[in-house]
Amino acid sequence: QVQLVESGGGLVQAGDSLRLSCAASGRTASSYAMGWFRQAPGKEREFVATISRSGGITDYADSVKGRFTISRDNAKNTVYLQIDSLKPEDTAVYYCAVRQGFFGARSESEYDYWGQGTQVTVSS
Repeated sequence: QVQLVESGGGLVQAGDSLRLSCAASGRTASSYAMGWFRQAPGKEREFVATISRSGGITDYADSVKGRFTISRDNAKNTVYLQIDSLKPEDTAVYYCAVRQGFFGARSESEYDYWGQGTQVTVSS
């Protein structure tokens, strides 16, 4: 069992930056690949980024490439999502998730545990 707690969300202006954190407890987070997803109002949850168990391999949705950076600190059992140049369309609840295995994945169904989410609201 793994518990995940996201933090770092908030109300920001377009162009600002945020760093989201996801702290894992329970089984060692370094045993899992990790990912970030988001769900905007009225839309389905979508893939944002993922990182391998070692942190050496990352993957991003096309819509966030160049602005979002995923990273992890296995000593702290934490994964981060740095978001730069925020846009109003980035407004969403951001969720982190973990999956057993070395590589991350883009599909929600590949993930085993989820956090409760953190709200990011970007005003124009």
